[in-house]
Amino acid sequence: MSQNPIGLFDSGIGGTSIWKEVVKLLPYENTIYLADSKNAPYGEKSTDEIVALSIKNTEFLISKGCKLIIVACNTATTNSIDYLRTNYPIPFIGIEPAIKPAALFSKTGAIGILATKGTLTSKLFEKTANEYTKTITTIKQDGAGLVPLIEAGKLNSVEVKALLEKYLKPMLQFDIDHLVLGCTHYPYLIPQIKKIVGESVKIIDSGEAVAKQTKAILEKHELSTILSNSGKHSFYINTNKTVLEEILKDVSINFIVAELNF
Repeated sequence: MSQNPIGLFDSGIGGTSIWKEVVKLLPYENTIYLADSKNAPYGEKSTDEIVALSIKNTEFLISKGCKLIIVACNTATTNSIDYLRTNYPIPFIGIEPAIKPAALFSKTGAIGILATKGTLTSKLFEKTANEYTKTITTIKQDGAGLVPLIEAGKLNSVEVKALLEKYLKPMLQFDIDHLVLGCTHYPYLIPQIKKIVGESVKIIDSGEAVAKQTKAILEKHELSTILSNSGKHSFYINTNKTVLEEILKDVSINFIVAELNF
């Protein structure tokens, strides 16, 4: 079981930002990544739809022998993680917006959160936000339209720049000093975001924290690999694989990408 792969799924290619951090920390682990790009973005779907898609993704990864699953999607985590943990026997790692560190370390008393509608309206998000932001100003913004553009490979497009300026500039009027990225697609926009918010705003995503939590859970359940050679990595996507391959072009380790009718 320890040599079985770690599974990851997302509503597309965004969760590869999490995958990169996991592989960096755990280079000997095998991984399988499922990109459900055909159904992106999850953030515009109902809770029932998100849970159904998460079940489908989970059962695919379990059929591939995954020993642990990372729900590499904020929207899927906040809407379905409790169901998955209750109904499947393997450990699950979820992705939540990193509200806690932003709130704790804010000097101006104001933080921004850029996330999908599905995350911002979830009960889990509300619970976390209420716990850590009682004494600070929180500017929440639905990043509508960003995920489809990223999925289309338009990271540096005029459309992305226009949306980011529309969403982020109003936050700056509240003197935010931390910006929480509440979608695993958004780290790929950090270069453009920095041009808008400047160096005084710290941008926080969940990748490194998720990798550390994955390592801890593997050790807790005695599931860490005993191999000492580089892991094998497989990616599956249910749309054209070109954009996924482009996102992975800076990855130096070996991997395979396959299109899947899923």
